[in-house]
Amino acid sequence: MATRSAIINVMSRAADKAARGLRRDFGEVEHLQVSMKGPADFVSAADLKAERVLREELRKARPTYGLVMEEGGHTAGEDPNHRWIVDPLDGTTNFLHGLPHFAISIALEREGEIVAGLIFDPLKDEMFWAEKGIGAFLNDHRLRVSSRRNLDQAVLATGFPFRAQAERPTFLAQLDAVMGATAGVRRFGSASLDLAYVAAGRYDGFWENSLSPWDIAAGILIVREAGGYVSEIGGGSDMMTSGSILAANDRLHAPIGRLLRDAAAR
Repeated sequence: MATRSAIINVMSRAADKAARGLRRDFGEVEHLQVSMKGPADFVSAADLKAERVLREELRKARPTYGLVMEEGGHTAGEDPNHRWIVDPLDGTTNFLHGLPHFAISIALEREGEIVAGLIFDPLKDEMFWAEKGIGAFLNDHRLRVSSRRNLDQAVLATGFPFRAQAERPTFLAQLDAVMGATAGVRRFGSASLDLAYVAAGRYDGFWENSLSPWDIAAGILIVREAGGYVSEIGGGSDMMTSGSILAANDRLHAPIGRLLRDAAAR
């Protein structure tokens, strides 16, 4: 059984508390107050409530740490070296449509490096977590990325560029290339869970553009601690700034990257 550190316990307690409200509200999804924030980008009362709970719990446990939150923005802390990066409800559109696939994502950044990450699916009671140098886990079981070597046997996940209209031609070219070279592509609408599933070996890879730090911070560490490789689609390492990400097992990361880059170039 995995032994959780004090930091992971702080994160898991906060996620558990926020998840109680999300479960209740998901059961009453038709009654939620919903407002439009942008094209296909909704903010729900449940989203804001979960963020408030997470903020309170994380600040209570580590009052000097800064916070970066999807709805609440950046809050500086007295400690300039530590900050939480939080998505209270990754998969908001799924949630509002009654689709049971969404998660809470929490990462701890220390001096610019992600050192702990947690992704919690409250409906399936699956908590994916990792610490730098310790490994990645699903609840109390060790995680490892898949061992598939061949693209034609691989299943990949992605996300559609619903905001960035200019990215669609490139994405469609990449999607066409991947569909022709692999066993299948899935699009479930939660980037954090896509990364968690790569870490668990459920997907062999995942790529997407135009993501935010709170979408990917925890997942990057979890994939790496499960033995996977993570980079920008172009091969760089600044995923948190660019929002471009490619995560895969150690055997398929390079060929998937070449496939995506060649498709984009064409």
